Amino acid sequence: MENTYENIPKEKFEFADSRDMSHDKKLETKAVGYFQDAFRRFCKNKGSIVGAVIIILLVLYAVIAPFCTPYAVSYNDTYYRYTLPKNELFANTTFWDGCEPRTLNKQTFDYYYYMGEETGHNAVKNQEYTVDNEMYTFRLDSYHSMGCVYLRINEEAYKSIQQYQDETGIQVIYPTIPLTSRPSSSAARNDANYYYRTRVRNGGTEIVYDKNGDIIPVYSTRLATEEATDGYTSRVRIEGEDGFLEDGEVTYYNYARRTDTGYEVRVNYYEYYIYNHTYVLQDGITKPSFLFGTTELGQDIFTCLASGARFSFIFAIIVAAVNLVVGAIYGSIEGYYGGKVDIVMERVADILAAVPSVIVITLLKLHMQGSSTILILFLAFFLTGWIGMAHTTRMQFYRYKNQEYVLAARTLGAKDRRIIWKHIFPNALGTLVTSCALIIPSMIYSEVNLSYLGIISLSSGDLTSVGTLLANGQPFLTSYPHIIAFPSVFLALLLLSFNLFGNGLRDAFNPSLRGSED
Repeated sequence: MENTYENIPKEKFEFADSRDMSHDKKLETKAVGYFQDAFRRFCKNKGSIVGAVIIILLVLYAVIAPFCTPYAVSYNDTYYRYTLPKNELFANTTFWDGCEPRTLNKQTFDYYYYMGEETGHNAVKNQEYTVDNEMYTFRLDSYHSMGCVYLRINEEAYKSIQQYQDETGIQVIYPTIPLTSRPSSSAARNDANYYYRTRVRNGGTEIVYDKNGDIIPVYSTRLATEEATDGYTSRVRIEGEDGFLEDGEVTYYNYARRTDTGYEVRVNYYEYYIYNHTYVLQDGITKPSFLFGTTELGQDIFTCLASGARFSFIFAIIVAAVNLVVGAIYGSIEGYYGGKVDIVMERVADILAAVPSVIVITLLKLHMQGSSTILILFLAFFLTGWIGMAHTTRMQFYRYKNQEYVLAARTLGAKDRRIIWKHIFPNALGTLVTSCALIIPSMIYSEVNLSYLGIISLSSGDLTSVGTLLANGQPFLTSYPHIIAFPSVFLALLLLSFNLFGNGLRDAFNPSLRGSED
């Protein structure tokens, strides 16, 4: 080989200055660990961040909401069934105000309109309406639409309500209606909102108007000279020519009707609700207000959904954790030892995986009658839930067990247990964490399906589930869609968010994708 430097003159060479010598610079950046690097790559996935934020919000709702509401899952009030969602911030708008638009004929409209005229609690919101071709359009307030109701109470309760009225100046009891003046039709006879004259026409109840087109009250009355028997006659009216007495004569209202066990009273239920919860029960409920509305049983959906979500999260996390532990141990043994051990253990897992979960739950219910439904559900999910985790662990061990660092550890005399948990398992942990994160929504979805189909029942006392809310709300999908809407939105957000979150975890913990985002 010819020397290419032979023709270079010596004067071209000169001694180098040691200060011009370049050396390798010291690495000044800190070392990045495996989980820190995975977290950085996870944060670069915007969809995963959004999913994680939504999951956190849903978890906070499930944990905090039951402590922020005076209602409990066991609470129910049949007078407030199907009540619409109401937020006090939107009370003066047409959105989320507990009202619904209605277009009715005059007779039906007046039924609601005169509730407000008598008590001041407007079933017709703000007593505002429009008329078009004898049809009345208005917003019906679901919190006042029940108006007045008849209650049978003892003398002590009657005096307690009177005392409450005297102390607060708020009227609860309204004049009663004589039995002979109540509607003749059986459907309306016990309706306390007919405090005016009615008649039966075409099998229904029709309002009778006076010559001016106004209603004709039919309160139970007595003359001022008569002896008071109920001890509570705070209101007086003067009967006109359309009343029952001569002009100018004083009439006292009867506010109760005596019965064998006490009194029958006619109360405005909205005010009676406030009296009962603040004055009698003192349970922290000040007035009826349901953020998500109520169910067909009169339960607060906001509370029930939060309680059901909390149960779903806790149950799914516990099941996922147990399945992770059992599946990781089982899969590690399979993957590390292989051979006959792997074949036998894999066949056992295949047999268990072939049994449908519905059959497992049914058999457990038959053989564990009287046991807790939660225990049965846990055993059903545990018996086959760990198999997927075991398969994932097994594949990861087959992938890493013949790597050079494992062979080096074995050569240096490391025991099998140390090789499994110190050298191989940490490298498989990323995949297992991702699988575990995806198991949680899968468990929640399975639990919701089982309770929705009625295979299991989680509705008892202070316990409920999202699936139970969905099942109970399905018959009212067209008439009261809010009953099923909120649980459906919660479940959809949960599954979608976990899907985005799981995808982000998978990409972050996959070493082969390192640097691909840059």
